[in-house]
Amino acid sequence: MNVSYQWLKEYLNLDEITPDALADKMSRTGIEVEDVFYGETGLKKIVVGQTLSVVDHPDSDHLHICQVDIGEGEPTQIVCGAPNIATGQKVIVALPGARIVGNAKIKKSKMRGEVSNGMICSLQELAFSENVVPKKYAEGIYILPEDAIPGESVFPILAMDDAILDLSITPNRADALSMRGVAYEVGAIYDQKPEFKDFALNEAADDTIENYLTVDVLTKEDAPIYTIRVIKDVKIAESPMWLQTKLMNAGIRPINNVVDVTNYILLEYGQPLHAFDYDRLGSKEIVVRRGNTGEELVTLDDKKQELTSEMIVITNGEKPVALAGVMGGLDSEIIDQTVTVALESAVFEPISIRKTAKALNLRSESSSRFEKGINKATVIEASKHAASLIAELTGGTVVSGVASKGELKAIDVALNITLERINGSLGTDITSSEVVAIFQRLG
Repeated sequence: MNVSYQWLKEYLNLDEITPDALADKMSRTGIEVEDVFYGETGLKKIVVGQTLSVVDHPDSDHLHICQVDIGEGEPTQIVCGAPNIATGQKVIVALPGARIVGNAKIKKSKMRGEVSNGMICSLQELAFSENVVPKKYAEGIYILPEDAIPGESVFPILAMDDAILDLSITPNRADALSMRGVAYEVGAIYDQKPEFKDFALNEAADDTIENYLTVDVLTKEDAPIYTIRVIKDVKIAESPMWLQTKLMNAGIRPINNVVDVTNYILLEYGQPLHAFDYDRLGSKEIVVRRGNTGEELVTLDDKKQELTSEMIVITNGEKPVALAGVMGGLDSEIIDQTVTVALESAVFEPISIRKTAKALNLRSESSSRFEKGINKATVIEASKHAASLIAELTGGTVVSGVASKGELKAIDVALNITLERINGSLGTDITSSEVVAIFQRLG
């Protein structure tokens, strides 16, 4: 689990605590931190540029001569070979003397006879993994948001000034597979209570979920609770920079403003969600059942999966549209033309999820959390938060109500243990009041 130090600071006061000190403290109190990464390490002199003009190089069939505003009054000339370069873009510029990935130094040079005062960069050239670069920019340069200011450092914009704590999560610490869970852990260490921002869920008064979907679960144990919300009139687009950088720092590729919200909520709450294109479901019915031998499903990775009776599947009443808790189906994925989203939030039987992921060699962020156990107290809250964010980022409207099956009450766990046993196991000499205080800080 990659944990953003800056994201943690949204919940806790860490102003007097450095990332390295935090990592050391966490490793000595329960969760091992394998390393602390700083995105900008080894990189320098990399700024925002704006392309004022882009013309074809006279002696090349793929190079372009660009006049770029780098905040120095006069534009500078840079030769660029990216296929997606165009006039009016905010781009990443490595100035002469800059260091990029692999400690490569950028120099003023000539390319086919034309002077190039630096380099217009892709994310990969700033050490971003291929796995997290948005597919739109995988073969070219990355386009920065419109409000980026020429001449300013790109590191804060891309959240490369953040520190990322690489947590080694053991199976018994599923709570630490979420930012909120880690915030409680850190809060307990430093005697702080995490504070989470409120959100508002505004639902349409003139449209209800009954107009869209019904839900049924054939075996209660497979999905003790299964819920669907609908968000209509959405407009699919790129996510804002704050959301993209949170996902990339966590090792997740940004896709679009709907899918990215589901992954953001997965990271914040530890609650896997799935977004269907409602119009591509081909039905007003969702049925959760076991797969039938011989059934097939093409998953989001464009691979055909052969299903068995051990696998829990989400169906449109007739055919599977998703592998429960593992991966969605390609035929109902969110696409650029999506206008109505069906948002799933549920609890699935962990052993079946583990067996399915293993049998198909299809482990995902979702399956890893369902396998270890999710926080059942926030299944509904996570769905509400996601619906609210999707509506905000897409301009859509949340339909009133929830289509659901099952009920799940989060019950506090009680156990009996003596203070002598605690101190004997830990080699400590803490008091009963200290034990109570620690549990209270953990929430």
